[in-house]
Amino acid sequence: MVRLPGVGKVHTLEDMSWLTDRIADGQARVIGSTVREHAGRWWVSFQLEIDRTDINSQRAVSDDMPACGIDVGVKTFATIVDDDGTVLQIDAPKPLKAALRKVRKAGKAVSRKRPGSSNRAKAVKKLAKVHLAVTNRRADFLHKTTTMLARSKRAIAVETLNVAGLVKNRRLARAISDLGFGEFFRQIEYKAAWYGSNVWAADRWFPSSRLCGGCGAINQELTLADRSWTCRCGLGHHRDVNAARNLLNAMSLEHHAA
Repeated sequence: MVRLPGVGKVHTLEDMSWLTDRIADGQARVIGSTVREHAGRWWVSFQLEIDRTDINSQRAVSDDMPACGIDVGVKTFATIVDDDGTVLQIDAPKPLKAALRKVRKAGKAVSRKRPGSSNRAKAVKKLAKVHLAVTNRRADFLHKTTTMLARSKRAIAVETLNVAGLVKNRRLARAISDLGFGEFFRQIEYKAAWYGSNVWAADRWFPSSRLCGGCGAINQELTLADRSWTCRCGLGHHRDVNAARNLLNAMSLEHHAA
């Protein structure tokens, strides 16, 4: 239950003891709140000033955890290469793509209803629920993935993507928006600060995919369709694994030079 100014006591579906206990112990302070309606449901969000010292110390990344490089892409969401040679590939659920048929069906139902009618209001609410399910599924995936990385890697090397520029490509815009690259990098940064891991971002023009990890040559002819390539030195590369490894190596070289 929460008490809202001008409204009074409001029952909540979520257990609020996680917040009330911290407020009672002096570990948290509410400095603002926002109330909004989405898909027929009401949400209250709190802006908190909270002491995370105990939580972060209990979950701090140990020095024996690996460092990694992460390459993100449309085909495979994240390719992660650790400094011990371990390679992990993570596929995204792509919730909008999975629900696109429902979205289109619900959208057509809205357009067929008379503006201002109760049936149209019901159709709009149904469409909003479909979009809410898409948003929740994407958020769940991103939070679980970024929390896993921030708590299991002592250092993380990532690329710097011009996401705003990428979505201007009409062929890639829907897929990139569905994956949530911008939110992924944002969460990685603040969660790493929570758990004591470090995030290193490469320069935007760093040729992570084109760079040969063996001889250092740059393959200027590499295209987005090329999933693997062989350098003139004879070394074969998987595009995503090579990019992640190059990011990891670049971070290590900069840290050693510092």
